Amino acid sequence: MNKSNKFSPEVRERAVRMVQEHRGEYPSLWAVVESIAPKIGCVPQTLLEWVKQAEIDAGARPGMTAAETQRIKDLERENKELRRANEILRTASAFFAQAELDRKLKS
Repeated sequence: MNKSNKFSPEVRERAVRMVQEHRGEYPSLWAVVESIAPKIGCVPQTLLEWVKQAEIDAGARPGMTAAETQRIKDLERENKELRRANEILRTASAFFAQAELDRKLKS
């Protein structure tokens, strides 16, 4: 599920900046995006997502910023690892408790 980033952050920033600079020359945001996307070498929907995310990050549009989204992903990954570690510890604890009981019964 690991997406490869074909476009560098610099290219993304430049593309978003181009859309913002030429926004007034077109009747809609989609028209600007459709005009600029081929020049960057991406599909219009991708460029539109970049523009929307940039607006969210700048506070001009409601939503979760890229930093917040990354933090949630990191926390979910950590939570999953901790749950796995707890399960391993629980299983090991049960194993050693049973072994101790078996040892006491044989004595």
